[in-house]
Amino acid sequence: MPVYKENDSNTWRSQFYYTDWTGKKHKKNKRGFKTKREAQQYEAEFVKQARADMDMMLSSFVEVYLKDKEVELKQRTLRNKRYMFETHVIPYLGNKKMNEITASDILAWQKAVKDSKDYSDAYLRMLQNQVTALFIHAQRIYYLKDNPCKRVKKMGRSDNRSLNFWTLEEYRKFIDTFDKGSMHYLMFELLFWTGMREGELLALTKNDIDVGQMTLRINKTYFRLHGEDVITTPKTDSSIRTIDLPKFLVDEVQDYWSKLYKHPSDARLFPVVAEALQHIMARHIKKAEVKKIRVHDLRHSHCAYLINQGIQPLIIKERLGHKDIKVTLNTYGHLYPSEQKRVANLLNDLNRNAPAKDQGTIE
Repeated sequence: MPVYKENDSNTWRSQFYYTDWTGKKHKKNKRGFKTKREAQQYEAEFVKQARADMDMMLSSFVEVYLKDKEVELKQRTLRNKRYMFETHVIPYLGNKKMNEITASDILAWQKAVKDSKDYSDAYLRMLQNQVTALFIHAQRIYYLKDNPCKRVKKMGRSDNRSLNFWTLEEYRKFIDTFDKGSMHYLMFELLFWTGMREGELLALTKNDIDVGQMTLRINKTYFRLHGEDVITTPKTDSSIRTIDLPKFLVDEVQDYWSKLYKHPSDARLFPVVAEALQHIMARHIKKAEVKKIRVHDLRHSHCAYLINQGIQPLIIKERLGHKDIKVTLNTYGHLYPSEQKRVANLLNDLNRNAPAKDQGTIE
């Protein structure tokens, strides 16, 4: 491991050649290490990462994993993954080698995370899923022999029965605290009555709404990244969809448009950021004196309302833009009333009205 001391700055430099996973050779030069050992450790770990060697530290493999996922995941999703790894995983497992992490290490990590803060079961399950996915990727792509996550019980619980949403009555109390026809009023009306995602709402333009056909086209999403506005394609291909609008909502859209002065058809209708929308919602929840929910929970509220009206899962799947009917059923299936009692009553009525049969007769 060739490392050199920089006489002018009293630091160490690592200079070496390495071969990447394609077999191509490269030269690497890195300065600024305080000690010789740090420079040597950097070289050793860099070479392992370049070769995707499972002898590398978990913290290094996280970089490999996120780089691999760039081709299939949105920037926002990658940013969220990075945050969870850097905050909840690397501090505990980052300095352990991928091929030496054991089931007991995973158990210790689970305990440490649960003891660090009172996280919800849903958030704990999300963290567990991230770590499990990391090891599955290492197995499938880089031939890691063992996945320690498979040997332990999953942390947390993805219990959708705890979904938080408003009834129509609660929503009406909330929306009545706004000035009818205002931008904020229309934003929440669209969220509740269409079930669209927050980012989809914030990306809307005039071009996306056809008042004649009374439809709204979802084909992009908005978010902020490093202080910059980002508009990109939606979460999944199935998120691209056309939503039919009720007439009263079309009327509200036209009323809002009439107040806009020379607003470009391709400009965002609602030039606010997600954080501002959340603050506005929190302020009006206090005014309305209704239970606290998130902006995203208006999507759940829309779905719960449709279920209450007897709308079938497939229709809801298409309206919400779910990738698979399983997503709809797994998320909202428990909200559908059980059919077991109806079946029992049906059988009871059939039995009561059926003509008596001679005993011993086989048909």
